[in-house]
Amino acid sequence: MSSKELFEYLSELNLIYKENGKWCLTPRGLDCGGEMSSHPKFGEYVVWPYDFDPDTIEPTDNNQLINATVIGQGFKLSSQKVNLILSEIGWIEKAIKGWSVTNLGKKVGGVEFEHTSGATFVLWPPELLNNKTLISSISTGDNNSTDIFQPETNDSTEVIEDLKDSKNFREKFPAGLRTKDGHLVRSRGEILIDNSLYEYGLAHAYERRLPIEDEVYCDFYIPSQNNGKAVYIEYWGMENDEKYQARKEKKKMIYKDNHLNLLELENAHIESLDDYLPRMLLKYGFKVK
Repeated sequence: MSSKELFEYLSELNLIYKENGKWCLTPRGLDCGGEMSSHPKFGEYVVWPYDFDPDTIEPTDNNQLINATVIGQGFKLSSQKVNLILSEIGWIEKAIKGWSVTNLGKKVGGVEFEHTSGATFVLWPPELLNNKTLISSISTGDNNSTDIFQPETNDSTEVIEDLKDSKNFREKFPAGLRTKDGHLVRSRGEILIDNSLYEYGLAHAYERRLPIEDEVYCDFYIPSQNNGKAVYIEYWGMENDEKYQARKEKKKMIYKDNHLNLLELENAHIESLDDYLPRMLLKYGFKVK
């Protein structure tokens, strides 16, 4: 068979998936001996052991996978709630009928199937029940809910630490400025961003953990809605601080390496947010007025 046919065959076996024009390994592909190699000219590509024979690999059997209902039983949640959490993490997104798996979802072993009715659904490997990102998202819930209130503070400025995402950051710098929808944020710029998202009618979270192993948080998160893709918003509010700039570049690489949609806002955008933000959101499929 041609290389194109081979790639399609390996994809059907749920060993590889395509992202940004290149093939990547799924957990099943890794288990079968696949590795990622790199070429200075052509970038990353998949390699296999000499004795690898795809004809010995059994096709993905949905009897070996678990659905949202089974995942929910492990955490005492309904399947609807599980799918919402998986959507917020960025592993699935709403389809015309049902749910579709994203590239992030494929990375953790999600496989999309189509029902005879035409609806699509996603099944998962049993080891997903031990996934740290899923457990963290379920255990913390949506800690940005509008029914959480804390005493207001008189003022808040952009705060900086070597790593804003360290565990004790939220204890040292508690959010105390309340937005229109009840979220508590830390700066005037974040108030304007949150209020704009609320007025646009977009469901959003403040300081959502990224769906990666490391403990890293975004400033704002918008889950996939209608035709919009899940997007993470970072507000870079201290442009003249060298330590802050170093952290900024490090964090941008995290988004890039994990293929997460990043929308970046700076001080120049804040004063005319309604001019900039709708156009930036449109890039990810969100049409707002």
